[in-house]
Amino acid sequence: MSIVKINALTVPADQREVLEQRFAARKGFVEGADGFEWFELLRPLEGSDRYLVYTRWRDEESFQAWMNGPMKEAHQRAKGDDGGAEGAGSGEGGAERPKPAATGSETWSFEVVQQAPPKK
Repeated sequence: MSIVKINALTVPADQREVLEQRFAARKGFVEGADGFEWFELLRPLEGSDRYLVYTRWRDEESFQAWMNGPMKEAHQRAKGDDGGAEGAGSGEGGAERPKPAATGSETWSFEVVQQAPPKK
């Protein structure tokens, strides 16, 4: 069965729109990864400041391959490849990278042990 990774992001109210726009801009980033099955960004409705980023994968190996390949490469490009002053918070061309929209993050892992599609 598949595995699920949920990243619980603490997002202040004034950063919610920023977070949602950033996720909209990354559309297609994970969808082509081998073993990827599903993505959802879940907005809290009441009583919480935590967004949930839900991804479903064929297996742990597929998730790890994505994390250690395309995901890692994208973060390194965003930081700058030299690891020097430009990589310490600047983006392309030396411009400042935007601050993170989330103030905290926690990742949860689950194995799918039962599932049911909708009745037809």
